[in-house]
Amino acid sequence: MVERMVSLSVGILLSTSLLNALPEAFESKADAHTLFATLLGGLLSFFLLEKFAILRHSHHYEGDGHHHAHGHDAHEAGKSGWMIVVGDGLHNFTDGILIAAAFLANPKLGLVTGLAIIAHEIPQEIGDFIVLLNAGFTRTRAYLYNLICSLMAVIGGVLGYLMLGRGMQWIPYVLVLASSGFIYIAVSDLMPQMQRRATMRETIPQVLLIALGVGVVLFLSRLAH
Repeated sequence: MVERMVSLSVGILLSTSLLNALPEAFESKADAHTLFATLLGGLLSFFLLEKFAILRHSHHYEGDGHHHAHGHDAHEAGKSGWMIVVGDGLHNFTDGILIAAAFLANPKLGLVTGLAIIAHEIPQEIGDFIVLLNAGFTRTRAYLYNLICSLMAVIGGVLGYLMLGRGMQWIPYVLVLASSGFIYIAVSDLMPQMQRRATMRETIPQVLLIALGVGVVLFLSRLAH
């Protein structure tokens, strides 16, 4: 299930950023050179954040088919358990701001952006939940932490709406930052996972699910339009 959602997420994230968010930003009155500089800065920033383990995307856990050694989850959540929770909370808070910016720019774009974030968050939250369980966290405690992290998106969305509503000129740059995040997650995190399964039997469903993700975004864009 998680592996299927990863493939679907790739199609949704890339098509949302490249076919919706970036065109919306570049069609604004913002300077194109500054927007491209923002895109570059966003990609490099996400790289550095992940280097320092501030940005964390967990889709790996024992029993996920990637042949992790016994104790993998305990190692992942042991010393860095709170980093998992804090990183996920910050990530969700940022997602809330991005959704608010997208809705303020265009309700259609907000809908598609929300779909892209949900598609990515489902496998990530499942992965985090299983890692915490296998590391010795009780089911209730792991669920509570995941719930608190998820609620951070609501807080980010409300604050983003209030702040960006008063500074509409910043919305194109937030959309470009959102796109840089989507592209980085898809290309550096999700697609390398898919490349580990290189047989034709596993590749065909991956390609079909990516195409399905793109198709869903295009369908919703036309429907909302």
